[in-house]
Amino acid sequence: MSAARSTKRVATPVPGRPVRGSTTGRPIMALLDLLGRRWVQRIIWELRGEALSFRALRAACDDVSPSVLNARLADLRTAGLVELTDAGYCLTADGQSLLRLMLPLHDWAERWARRWR
Repeated sequence: MSAARSTKRVATPVPGRPVRGSTTGRPIMALLDLLGRRWVQRIIWELRGEALSFRALRAACDDVSPSVLNARLADLRTAGLVELTDAGYCLTADGQSLLRLMLPLHDWAERWARRWR
C-alpha cells in the first residue's frame, strides 16, 4: 500500500521567518530557500519577456503540473516577485531586479557548458 501524498502547503520562505538553513530567516537564506523550490527559477526565467497566461506559462515550463505551477506562482506572488495582470503573469519590479542578477549566471553557465561540448 502506498503512502498518501501530503496536501499541506509549506509556507512561502520570507525574511524573518525560519527557513531551510536558517532558524532566524536571514534574507539571503529565505531567498535561496525560495529559489531552491522546484520550478521557481524556471518560472522566473520564462517570465523574462512578456506576460504569460497560466496556460502559456505552463507550456513554456514543459507542461509542469497545474497544481505545482499554482503553488509556485502563489509562492512568487507572496514573495512579491510575480503578479497577475490583465495580460497574464509577469515579473514585478523586484522580480525583474532579481532576473537581472540571474543573467550573469546564465552567461557563466553558457561559457561553462561550452567546455563540455
